[in-house]
Amino acid sequence: MTVDPLVWLLTLGVAAAVLVVDVAVVGRRPHVPSTAECLRYLAFYVGLAIAFGIGVWVAWGGQYAGEFFAGWLTEYSLSVDNLFVFILIMGRFAVPRQYQQFALLVGIILALVFRGIFIAAGAAVISAFSWVFYLFGAFLVYTAWRVAREGESDDDEYTPPLLLRLVQRWFPSTERYHGERLTVVENGRRVMTPMLVVLVALGATDLLFAFDSIPAIFGLTAEPYLVLMTNVFALMGLRQLFFLVGGLLRRLVYLNYGLAVLLGFIGVKLVLEALHRNELPFVNGGEPVEGAPEIPIWLSLVAIVVILGVTTVLSLARTRRDARAAAADAEGAPERPVEVPAPGRPGRTAEPVDASPTPTDAPAEHETGPRSEA
Repeated sequence: MTVDPLVWLLTLGVAAAVLVVDVAVVGRRPHVPSTAECLRYLAFYVGLAIAFGIGVWVAWGGQYAGEFFAGWLTEYSLSVDNLFVFILIMGRFAVPRQYQQFALLVGIILALVFRGIFIAAGAAVISAFSWVFYLFGAFLVYTAWRVAREGESDDDEYTPPLLLRLVQRWFPSTERYHGERLTVVENGRRVMTPMLVVLVALGATDLLFAFDSIPAIFGLTAEPYLVLMTNVFALMGLRQLFFLVGGLLRRLVYLNYGLAVLLGFIGVKLVLEALHRNELPFVNGGEPVEGAPEIPIWLSLVAIVVILGVTTVLSLARTRRDARAAAADAEGAPERPVEVPAPGRPGRTAEPVDASPTPTDAPAEHETGPRSEA
């Protein structure tokens, strides 16, 4: 795939322009976006990605278009997992809703920077050493195993990474937000605001997720241009997705299992690709392994769609089933007695009274003794 430098410049220029407009909108009017606004942005970004994929098809053929769509879906699913951690960070540091857009936007920019660095480094390493596919494949298989072990984790607590703990230990900070300011002067000294702490947390998270993301995309395409654009389009609209479906992400109870299968599949594909390009002298005498299966890109695309689709359907079915079970338990639970204040004696209550309906033919239960005769 040969990409003209002018195409690189135009593509990156358009992506930068979209990002600048996004920054300008958030900087001019910090606010909580409405559902309609989120849907408009998401539709625009998804349409832009599809249009780009069609353009790749027209310019370079269906093979590269398939690689783009497979990579885009994979990176998007990994970004959704990243988004869940963003939600935990926002809750952990109690970021005001009107400033969450700014924090998310900076987090997305940091993610693009880190991934761009990893893409450049990964492309250089792959072009020089084909055996690095073995390392990428083994790393993804290990990551899949680690993610699968987490399973349906109920732990919604955010564990600060080492970088954030060091920053909080070494630099003084204030507990009160000052809009979008990162530092303020208090008592004659400059201190960090919670917003700067949040941005450090988001940046550290982006760095950790880049370790999983970049090997995964190189398992689907080795073209740096497509690798970069799949990441750009996967991160576009992530801010709006946060406000649109932030609460719904908790319904994807099987997300870890789906991502584990997805990463494991790509890891195996990378190892098979390494066998086809083998240059290691202790593997098949340094010759390519001709008998190793080859997974075509169309099969990868189908597998990714099926894995993500099954994960979503099973997760939603599970949450609906759990909701019905919880409702049934609530209906079948015995009603608690109602405590009635004792007349004329403040601070005391009478014996609990059963609030359940009493049959009309049953004797009255509130008579405590025989009536005295006058």
